[in-house]
Amino acid sequence: MPRSLRLYSLALLLLAIAIPPEDAWAARKKKTEATQAPKKPAKVKVKRQRSSSAETPAERDRRLLRECKGLPNAGACLGYAN
Repeated sequence: MPRSLRLYSLALLLLAIAIPPEDAWAARKKKTEATQAPKKPAKVKVKRQRSSSAETPAERDRRLLRECKGLPNAGACLGYAN
């Protein structure tokens, strides 16, 4: 057998061994996709803006002091009742 034919045959054999069939690649790809967790889109933090009609913390404290006089020190009145 000529030397060039042997080298060509050897190269072809090594190439056939190195590259698995396409079906094997497809099965491998499906398996890795199934085992990986699906990527979630990044969450965007939205800073909540206070409504212009909402009461401020100071106004809320004054209202609770006024409304909780004489009531049990529990629930919404916790810390505001006398």
